[in-house]
Amino acid sequence: MTFSHHLATSKSEHPFAEIIRILGKGKKGSRSLTQDEAYHAMKMIIAGEVLPEQLGAFLMLMRVKEETPEELAGFVLAARESCHLTSDSALVDLDWATYAGKRRHLPWFLLSALLLVENGIKVFMHGAPGPSANRLYTENMLGYLGLEAATSAEEAKKQLIDQHFSYLSLEYICPKLHEIIELRPILGLRSPVHTLVKLLNPFNAQYSIQGIFHPSYRSVHQQAAALLQQPHAAVLKGEGGETERNPDMDCLVQSVHDGEMIDETWPALFANRHVRAESLEPEQLVLLWQGKIQDEFAEASVIGTAAVALKLLGKADNQAQAHSVAADFWLQRDKQRIN
Repeated sequence: MTFSHHLATSKSEHPFAEIIRILGKGKKGSRSLTQDEAYHAMKMIIAGEVLPEQLGAFLMLMRVKEETPEELAGFVLAARESCHLTSDSALVDLDWATYAGKRRHLPWFLLSALLLVENGIKVFMHGAPGPSANRLYTENMLGYLGLEAATSAEEAKKQLIDQHFSYLSLEYICPKLHEIIELRPILGLRSPVHTLVKLLNPFNAQYSIQGIFHPSYRSVHQQAAALLQQPHAAVLKGEGGETERNPDMDCLVQSVHDGEMIDETWPALFANRHVRAESLEPEQLVLLWQGKIQDEFAEASVIGTAAVALKLLGKADNQAQAHSVAADFWLQRDKQRIN
C-alpha cells in the first residue's frame, strides 16, 4: 500500500457528508432533499450525530436554497418522533405557534386567544423567546395576563385541562431544536428550524394556525401541512410574523382542510392606516381587555384574528359570520378575567 493510498482510505466519509453534498454541489449539481432524505437528516441532527461544522453548513445551505414542502414535512416528522411528542389530540383544539415576537405593535393576538379560551376552545401555544431585545415575545408577555408558562409537557397538559390554555417553550419540547434556534445571533440568519417548529403541533391538534411574514414561505407551509396530513391548518400573512391579522391591510389566509388547499383574502377593516404607537407598553393589553382604554386598531386586530381562527375551527361558515361571532365574544368578555 502506498502512502498516498493509505491517506485516501484511512478516514471513511461521515454519513452526513452525503446530505451536504446533495445540497451544496454547485448550481448544476445540487438539488433539494426528498422527504425521506430530509427526515433522516433531521433525525441525525436531533440525535447529535452531526458535527458542528456539518450543522452550520447544512443550516446555511438550506437557508440560501429555502425549504421545499417535502423537506419541511420530512424535518417535522423526524422532530415529532425524536422529541417524543405526545399525540393526545383531545387535549387541544387549536395549536398556535408563536416564535417571531412583536416589534411594531403589541401582541394583540394573545387577547384573541383568550377570547377563544373563554368560549370553550382549548388553545396550546408553543414558542421561544428570541435574541432580539426590541421584540416582545409571548413567553415574556404571559405574566401581564395573569398566566404562567408551563415548564414541562405534563404541566402543559394540566393547564389545558384546568384553564383551556397553555404555553410551553420549545426548550421543554425539543431541547436540540431550541439549541439550534439559539444559533441565530452567531449565524446572523434564521435557519430551517425556525420554519419547522411552527409545524410541530406537539399535541397533534386537529386544527393548527400560524403566521408567516415572508410571502414565499406561506404556501410552503400550507403544502407541508397537507403532506403531513394535518386535517385543518391555516397560514396567514401575520403582522410581524406572528399569528395576527393587521386590520389595516388585506390578509391572505392559506388553509388546508382534509387535503384540500384553499386561499382566501380577508379584506382590510379600515380604509386608512393607523399611526403606530411610539413605544410598546404591555400593560395596554390588560387595559384594553378591561375596557379601560379605547383603541380601534387593537380591537379590530383582536376580533379580526379571532375571526380567522373561528372560521378555521368550523365555528362559522363565512368571513362575515366569523367576524360577527368574534365581535360578540369581545363584547361579552369577562373584563375581570385579567387583574
